[in-house]
Amino acid sequence: MYDKFRETVRPFLQSKLGEFELYGYDSVNEEGLWEFLKNKTWRKEKEERLLHQIVNDILSVKVGDYMNYATVEAFKAPNWFEGEGKDVLEKLL
Repeated sequence: MYDKFRETVRPFLQSKLGEFELYGYDSVNEEGLWEFLKNKTWRKEKEERLLHQIVNDILSVKVGDYMNYATVEAFKAPNWFEGEGKDVLEKLL
């Protein structure tokens, strides 16, 4: 529902990423920030938000909120020490 606004709000996403970089979080990318917004900020929205509300949501993202989300998502990722991940690690080592 929000993907149609992504190109329009790209300058605001870039601005927020610049803010993250000022705080030392230069590993955050546009895709990760957009997924955070879709999965956390807008996940319970029943009606489509207006453009100015979407921009406000982007500019209101707090670094701590995003990092908490990223940490939880990292824990949901496949375990590198079991199954297919283990095979990849063994080949690397």
